[in-house]
Amino acid sequence: MDATDPLPAGPRPAETPIAPPPPRRRRQARRRPRVRGPSFNRLIPNIMTMLGLCAGLTGMRFALENRFGDAAVALLIAACIDGLDGRIARLLRGTSRFGAEFDSLSDFLCFGVAPGFVLYLWALRDAGRYGYLPCIMFTVCMALRLARFNASLDDTDKPKYASNFFTGVPAPAGAGLAMFPLFLGLEARKLGWEGIYALTRLPLLPALTLSGTAFLLVSTLPVWSFKNFKVPAAYVLPLMLGTGAYAAVLVADPWGALAAAGVIYIALLPLSRRSFRRLKAEAQNLQAEDDAPEAAPRT
Repeated sequence: MDATDPLPAGPRPAETPIAPPPPRRRRQARRRPRVRGPSFNRLIPNIMTMLGLCAGLTGMRFALENRFGDAAVALLIAACIDGLDGRIARLLRGTSRFGAEFDSLSDFLCFGVAPGFVLYLWALRDAGRYGYLPCIMFTVCMALRLARFNASLDDTDKPKYASNFFTGVPAPAGAGLAMFPLFLGLEARKLGWEGIYALTRLPLLPALTLSGTAFLLVSTLPVWSFKNFKVPAAYVLPLMLGTGAYAAVLVADPWGALAAAGVIYIALLPLSRRSFRRLKAEAQNLQAEDDAPEAAPRT
């Protein structure tokens, strides 16, 4: 048969189909595990509160070892942390009910228990069975003061002018006032004033400061909070210069600066009360003018 002749008619053999190439497997991106929980920024205020609590406990340990200067420094660090953690929480939007309760418990130990404990070891244990009474009185009043403060957070009927004032002396300031004999004694020992140093080691002065501060804690005395305190423009520069000068004195002579701060704070309390009364009278006068009926026009 010639090659050019057509193939004979009939069924052709079935052709084997060519299998398509296997599809390439796409690499799937590995999914990162999703962690549930608060961000680290929201934990920073609670971490600071915990550090302040540890500082208060460390101050108590230093007092047991008769290292009263180190104990005072530890409580001062706790006070500085207490002044910063709340502001940082509001700045980072990390405020929470847990943080508020944790901060209150830390304040109770650092400023309600530790000062009385340190002063008892400083001088009050020499007073016998009655030396512990001022410590108990101070601690109980501090607990009542903190409980009243927490309850006032839910008070929405508080007048606007009262937002710049605390009711009673706040906890860190109360701890500083109670420890005035310790600051004065450390300064007197540094300067070699043996008479004043011996006076601070007598139980009478610490008992008076603890009892007097306990009364200020639970009192209804309006005290400047300095949170929303507005400084007139003319006093901004003197205030900054005064703050810088006090910081320099605090570094050079810490015990004298802290003792002087307690005296200045006590001197400011009557001015704070007078300022509160003035603002209250102005608010009442404005309210009376708004509530008074308008005078009828003359015909």
